[in-house]
Amino acid sequence: MTPVTVAERNCVRVSGLRTGRPMVFAHGFGCDQSMWRLVIPDFEVDHSVVLFDHVGSGNSDLSAYDREKYDSLAGYAADVVEICRELGLSDVVFVGHSVSAVIGVLAAAQAPELFGALVMIGPNPRYVDDDGYTGGFSRADIASLLDSLDGNHLGWSRTMAPVIMGNPDRPELSEELTNSFCRTDPEIARQFARVTFLSDNRADLPGVAVPTLVLQCRDDVIAPDAVGDYVHERVPGSVLTRLQATGHCPQLSAPEETTAAIRAFL
Repeated sequence: MTPVTVAERNCVRVSGLRTGRPMVFAHGFGCDQSMWRLVIPDFEVDHSVVLFDHVGSGNSDLSAYDREKYDSLAGYAADVVEICRELGLSDVVFVGHSVSAVIGVLAAAQAPELFGALVMIGPNPRYVDDDGYTGGFSRADIASLLDSLDGNHLGWSRTMAPVIMGNPDRPELSEELTNSFCRTDPEIARQFARVTFLSDNRADLPGVAVPTLVLQCRDDVIAPDAVGDYVHERVPGSVLTRLQATGHCPQLSAPEETTAAIRAFL
């Protein structure tokens, strides 16, 4: 059997100006690289744009899914490092949405020579509330969320997508997210959800050593305002930009504002 390449494993796609500074866009839980389609055209004119799917998502190679490797976010970060090395990238601008914002922090720690900047969209280093820390969810909340996902993947997707997306006046956005969740393999989705919602990466934030932008949306139930403030305070020298966009997916709901904020940072 022919070994699967890194590009095949993660369905890597490169576009834009090949000689431009590379930007690697990483999607969140239950999503895939198509979530970036409204923002990347603006960056393709002067950057090399790299899109990929986390293993278990989108058009990645499901046969490459290893429960042991992906039992922590470090496994996903290792894939990001492999992708960058395979493509010969350096001075990478890593744009991570949701859980991928933390994956970017871990990737930069694993291979600091590859990364030049981080953009964290709706980051949350720990979803469960703790003493003196507001993550947005109680332990009971997360237990209920995971039990619901275990019991009825499709029902969970239809219920949670509108909550995560926000923007109830634009049901087409929630429908897109619902469909994305429903396309994810249920077994993989369950494990990725556990890894995502039970991780605690607060201690990794002070080690970030590259310029970092934190993008915070209004009315984001997955990454509330307090979390954006926390990340900004813990990541040395970071810039916090509060968007007018609401919900957890501004790359879909407010692509122009999202693009402008990233441009202003770069």
